[in-house]
Amino acid sequence: MKLKIAFTFLLAASLLTVKAQMPAADHEKVKGGELTIQPITHATLVLSYQGKNIYVDPTGGADAFKGLAAPDMILITDIHGDHFDTKTIEAINTAKTTLIVPQAVAEKLPATIDKSKIIVLNNDQKSTQGDIVITAVPMYNLPGTSSANMHTKGRGNGYILTIGGKNVYISGDTADTPEMKALNNIDIAFICMNLPYTMDVNAASQAVLAFKPKVVYPYHYRGQDVNAFKSMVNAGDKNIDVRLKEWYPAAK
Repeated sequence: MKLKIAFTFLLAASLLTVKAQMPAADHEKVKGGELTIQPITHATLVLSYQGKNIYVDPTGGADAFKGLAAPDMILITDIHGDHFDTKTIEAINTAKTTLIVPQAVAEKLPATIDKSKIIVLNNDQKSTQGDIVITAVPMYNLPGTSSANMHTKGRGNGYILTIGGKNVYISGDTADTPEMKALNNIDIAFICMNLPYTMDVNAASQAVLAFKPKVVYPYHYRGQDVNAFKSMVNAGDKNIDVRLKEWYPAAK
């Protein structure tokens, strides 16, 4: 009995340790309930609404999602390993999962994935999954820059998800493109900033000030000063809620 109690205690402590490593979730009131925003790491996050779970660019293996329900939907933005990790996709429970991906990702998905569960979206195309509308939007590096060939236009997708009457923008890997600056009615935005692959904090802040989301999360920001990003955004518009979360807990 003592051995069983000790094992139970150790298991609980282990689960608490895993939970402690996961950044705290945010909760937004939307029509029909609540949207839960769970950062995982770097470009990976989970959105939950009405019992449905959306994994965005899942990486980190199954352990990264311990304590979270299996995905009903997976969104993948691009072919690079920090967004598209076949080992993680194979490790998590995808028995009831729909995958929303650009064509370049679809071509690289493991053969074990049921093809009937894959929906390919090109830029500006839409898919409706239950009460959630997903719109693929351009994400790319600007022509003429040193990073132009890292993310070519049309290969990958950013996404706008309309959930409970709110629009959630996920930038993926992109520069401050004209398409981003022209966005309208974005309630929540996840904005990358990670040189030399995407933008610096100055370009990211200027893009945010152009389309003015109500809430913005800097993510995919390894090596960048997100406090400077927050200061730049709020100097230009104090009404934008810049939320700084710990996307790199292992770095502590």
